[in-house]
Amino acid sequence: MKHMNSEVKEERTSNKNRIDLFLVPIVLIATFLNLFKIWTDEYANAYYTAAVKSMLQSFHNFFYASFDPGGYVTIDKPPVVFWIQTISAKIFGFHGWSVILPQALAGIGSVLLLYVLVKRTFGVWAGRFAALAMALTPIVPAVSRTNNIDSMLVFTLLVATWMLFRAVRTAKFGWVLAAFAMIGVAFNMKMLQAYMVLPAFYVFYVVATKITWKKKIAFLTTATALMLAVSVSWAVVVDSTSADKRPYMGSSQTNSVLELAFGYNGINRLTGNTSVTGSSHKQPAQTEQQTASSETKQSSNSSADSSQSSNQRKSSSSQKMQAPGGGNQNGMFNTGNPGPFRLFQKGLSDQISWLLPFVIFSIVGLFAGVKFKGPYTTKQKESLFWLAWLLPVAVFFSIAGFFHQYYLIMLAPPIAAFAGAGAVALWSMYKQHNGWKSWLLPGGILTTAALQVYIMSPYVSSIGAAPIAGVGALGVILALVLAVRKQRKNSLTNYLGAAAMVVLLAMPAYWAMTPIIYGGNSMLPSAGPDSSSGMGGPPSTATNSKQSGFNGMQPPSGSSNGGQMPGGSSNNGQMQPPSGSSNSGQMQMPGGSSNNSKMPNSFSSKSSSSKRKSGGMNAEVNQKLLNYLTKNNTGEKYLFATTDSTSAAPYIIKTGKPVMAMGGFSGSDPILTVSKLKAMIKKGEVKYFYLSGMGKGGQSDVITWIKENSKEIPSSKWQSTSSSAQQGPSGNGTLYEITLK
Repeated sequence: MKHMNSEVKEERTSNKNRIDLFLVPIVLIATFLNLFKIWTDEYANAYYTAAVKSMLQSFHNFFYASFDPGGYVTIDKPPVVFWIQTISAKIFGFHGWSVILPQALAGIGSVLLLYVLVKRTFGVWAGRFAALAMALTPIVPAVSRTNNIDSMLVFTLLVATWMLFRAVRTAKFGWVLAAFAMIGVAFNMKMLQAYMVLPAFYVFYVVATKITWKKKIAFLTTATALMLAVSVSWAVVVDSTSADKRPYMGSSQTNSVLELAFGYNGINRLTGNTSVTGSSHKQPAQTEQQTASSETKQSSNSSADSSQSSNQRKSSSSQKMQAPGGGNQNGMFNTGNPGPFRLFQKGLSDQISWLLPFVIFSIVGLFAGVKFKGPYTTKQKESLFWLAWLLPVAVFFSIAGFFHQYYLIMLAPPIAAFAGAGAVALWSMYKQHNGWKSWLLPGGILTTAALQVYIMSPYVSSIGAAPIAGVGALGVILALVLAVRKQRKNSLTNYLGAAAMVVLLAMPAYWAMTPIIYGGNSMLPSAGPDSSSGMGGPPSTATNSKQSGFNGMQPPSGSSNGGQMPGGSSNNGQMQPPSGSSNSGQMQMPGGSSNNSKMPNSFSSKSSSSKRKSGGMNAEVNQKLLNYLTKNNTGEKYLFATTDSTSAAPYIIKTGKPVMAMGGFSGSDPILTVSKLKAMIKKGEVKYFYLSGMGKGGQSDVITWIKENSKEIPSSKWQSTSSSAQQGPSGNGTLYEITLK
């Protein structure tokens, strides 16, 4: 035993300063999946890209993360990630790829960090397999290829994990403070989502440190206080600043960062409901992103980030999506029905759950024989950390009222860590004929292959039957052969074990490449053969946009505009064309552009354009309208005003000029009043208004006043007739002019 330990120490010393050659191809794979062709995404998530454009123009906009250059309203998230994106755009120039680049690098960095974290305790092969599993988890590159926040959030939390592990190894309190402070930084990326790892941090520090309980409590209390101070630092500064000296806090109802953090970006994620100004009812919470797209044979659309209310679920059974195995799936954004098996439902399972059965078997093996009172080995302590990360996050996604598929990236680190550590542990038990534990490896391979067949089965029309049958057959054969050869020790058995791991990673690898193969969606990123729709899950059973509406999604209940979608089009249970439009029976896109049952080029993965304007927010500019507004601007601060950010974002990106989203992102923020608008018009700050509907929530009075006190501009002066301009403010809205003395 002493001889073996000395050999291990010598090996660690000799390899300390050497590059792991097996890690190189893993990093290259991650680099390819995260970076390749990001330069084709011209607008990325237009809502956030517009904010970066605005933040480049002044420190005021930069500090508050203003959506528009005029500093009227902020985006719906804290600023740290967007500070990084703005710095990237400052260095490399303002492009879609330059705002995506930080997240892509964070995705690669997460792979490297997981390798470092797992390797030190579980061995180099565990680190390699964990890194590879992280790189090939489909939702990881899908999110990292966009300017959404989650990839950077996960990287930051892994940095905090590295600091915590170092704190335990070195017994230095400074590293504990640094780890919890880093979680505070992560809070300023996506608020309460960063706190999902806290159970793991507390449990691990308590179990792993060899100090008195008095010191443990004192150290954790101090570290937690520092974390909270860092977390609310920006919020306190913003909320204590006079409202007339800063932008309105977007997506809040009280112009407060703390309300945004604990409401819209906090408790409402769990409950799925939020109060909307101007309505006494409850309606699903508004999204941080909105998108709608459809194709001739596939309709996959989304309204603002919301989940159906319970009465809508009951009333829309005819429009529910059918999950494999007969379970209904009627959640928004293909997030399924809450329940203990939600992560195995379609739309979620193909994003994150490919290796979950193997992880479960790994957990059993890693904790086999552990006594509650200890003592615990280092492997068991760190396994407990990853388990305390995995379980609470999995429970949240199993019961949460609304979230997007790409939030599931929070599960990727613990799943990958257990896949790596478990592969080595189960292999060791198998080779040592360690009783019942020696059956865990073939059992894990068999059940994981079965789940992967289940995940792929709805996609047979997209990927063919051969890959599905191949994974199933190879999984069964390899598991059975390993079971039969359990008493034999030779190189063939080693090759069979390696082959099994390759089989289990083959289809996740293909799924991880789908945003490159089929095109991605920067608004609602997901992986799969329909990744460009941003909805995940197998192709919709709906045959046209008139039938499917938003894939069976119902309009928010109780809204003052009768359930209108952002942009103002009437819904009434399905997406209907606005009154007076010429596209009867066709879906009305937010902002007024028609869909005509086909994806515009900006969404299509087969677009002939070399640049994908995939922002999902009508990411085109009506040049005739822009020319008219520019020519007739007489010194007004805002180029024009519109109901929400959908129509505003492309014009901000294109021109860098202020465009007012009167109701914030979704159009429901109670920012503007009639008296405030009158004052702005009298001061010459705005005179043109593009309206595509009646507005939402607290905007109803404002929209009514605009229509009653304005001059309608003839459409012939600003409306383009070319099909390429039918995105952004164009065909179905109205342009108004108001001048007051």
